[in-house]
Amino acid sequence: QVQLVESGGGLVQAGGSLRLSCAASTRTFSQYAVAWFRQPPGQERECVAAIAWNGRNIYSADSVKGRFTISRDNAKNTVYLQMNVLKPGDTAVYYCAADRFGDAYWTPNEYDYWGQGTQVTVSS
Repeated sequence: QVQLVESGGGLVQAGGSLRLSCAASTRTFSQYAVAWFRQPPGQERECVAAIAWNGRNIYSADSVKGRFTISRDNAKNTVYLQMNVLKPGDTAVYYCAADRFGDAYWTPNEYDYWGQGTQVTVSS
């Protein structure tokens, strides 16, 4: 069983930046594909970025391309989401998810493990 813990959320003004972290309980986190999903109030969960377990493929949603970057530090068992030029429309709960030996999938049902989420609020 893999536990994921997100951190780094908060309140930021439009145009600002945040870096989210997803820390895993397993030392073999390098074997997992990881994705960041977000869920605004009353809306469905959507994938904003994903990285394959081997780092060869990366997915980025059109809505965040050029602003959000996913990366991983396998030595720290952590995946990051750097978010720049934030907009009020980015306000949501952000979740990380993991799938062992997976690719950069963007659909939630591909992922077996989920974190509890971290709130990101962007004020105008």
